[in-house]
Amino acid sequence: MFGIPGKAAVTLTPAARRQIARLMQRDGHKGLRIGVKKGGCAGMEYTMEYADTINPLDEVVEQDGARVMIAPMAQMFLIGTEIDYETSLLESKFTFRNPNVVEACGCGESIKFRDTSAA
Repeated sequence: MFGIPGKAAVTLTPAARRQIARLMQRDGHKGLRIGVKKGGCAGMEYTMEYADTINPLDEVVEQDGARVMIAPMAQMFLIGTEIDYETSLLESKFTFRNPNVVEACGCGESIKFRDTSAA
């Protein structure tokens, strides 16, 4: 919908590809659906959920056996994002390196996007 022809809307690091493929294989899901919703102290939050179907308007990104579907309303906010999977002593999580984010809250759970109405 909002993508650049011939270029994936998001990219997945090797760690993210491995984790997504592992989750798909373990639980039998078609992939992960990524979106954004209003919330958090900065105004927006990322969402991730298992997907058992591919919606016709989803942007589908497949890399090395990993599949993510980007919800239609989130596509314009996620173009150019790199998704990683990080593991530390205390936690494991997906992280988003999104060039469209202009501000993030201190806890890192919510973000604010560039104002597109001024363009």
